Amino acid sequence: MIKKLISINILGALFLITPLKAADLPLDKLSMPPGFSISIYAEVNNARQMVLGKNGTVYVGSRRKGQVYALLNPDNKAAADKVVVIDKGMIMPSGLTYRDGDLYVADIANLYRYKNIDQTYDKNPEPEVISDKFPDKTHHGWKFINFGPDGLLYVPVGAPCNICLSKDPVFATITRLDVDSAERNIEIVARGVRNSVGFDWHPKTGNLWFTDNGGDGLGDDIPGDELNHVTKKGQHFGYPFIHQGNIQDKKFGKNKSAENYRAPAQKLGAHVAALGMNFYTGKMFPPRFHNQIIIAEHGSWNRSQKAGHVGYRLMLVTLDGDKAVKYEPFITGWLDKDRNKGWGRPAATLEMPDGSLLVADDKAHVVYRITYEKPQ
Repeated sequence: MIKKLISINILGALFLITPLKAADLPLDKLSMPPGFSISIYAEVNNARQMVLGKNGTVYVGSRRKGQVYALLNPDNKAAADKVVVIDKGMIMPSGLTYRDGDLYVADIANLYRYKNIDQTYDKNPEPEVISDKFPDKTHHGWKFINFGPDGLLYVPVGAPCNICLSKDPVFATITRLDVDSAERNIEIVARGVRNSVGFDWHPKTGNLWFTDNGGDGLGDDIPGDELNHVTKKGQHFGYPFIHQGNIQDKKFGKNKSAENYRAPAQKLGAHVAALGMNFYTGKMFPPRFHNQIIIAEHGSWNRSQKAGHVGYRLMLVTLDGDKAVKYEPFITGWLDKDRNKGWGRPAATLEMPDGSLLVADDKAHVVYRITYEKPQ
């Protein structure tokens, strides 16, 4: 396999503290609405984006660990039977997706395809390089990928910095490409996107919605992370000129008007690190969740001790048409507020065929399963 050796300087290394064992995780400290339950689905080192294959197999990427996994569950049990390492030694294979029996994995600079993965996951499969045209910058270089309703593969390219204006226009964007074409040209769908690590398409309109992480170093309470809504190709969401839809950047925002950029559909908390999101379309959860957005907030790393950490939770965004009308906690408690430390960091979500929800936690090194049963 072609793998570029590049230096890695990741702020996430701040969290390389020995984690609790899965059996010792304080799941009883998690707060959720009546009827909901949470359990350990699998132990997965540094779990990030997840995707469902055939026969109940869930494929999982990682960031710091550099591995790709298969979680086997052919009988649809409450927990996976086995965890298999498909590949290792990669550069932040955080994002992956699945189509027509093939697994697609995004390394920093490359896109790979593992053919017939459901039959080869345990045979050291050698992937095909689909594209090597993406930048090799590790700062915000890890990815979340998925196929859209148009059949194209969507790939974000984060800014190679905290706040800067890059000469290469592919940075701070969401892109897409046709993996079935010979050229596989990269097309920019949305601009002014600092770092999106989660997106999904509205089940009725087909429009793209995505989370975006706000800049650091501007204060404890600004700028807010964003939930954004793309209504046409090429829309600009402000970065690095405008933060959270209404704050001019002191360096890059001069002579820039917020009116010229698309405002967030919902301002999220500052530094909550909103990552994976999905529209819940299942039937297990109560009706108020149907076609609404569940967001995994990974949690702050650099908020001051005085202000205290934020995030470390799942949030629910309720829409009325295309308008966000409510932003509220769904599951909280991964943050130990007394010690101002998080024992878990939700990073990605995946709806299962039975309507349950899987949640990847790259700090506790597990995948959770969330279920609902109407209280008697």
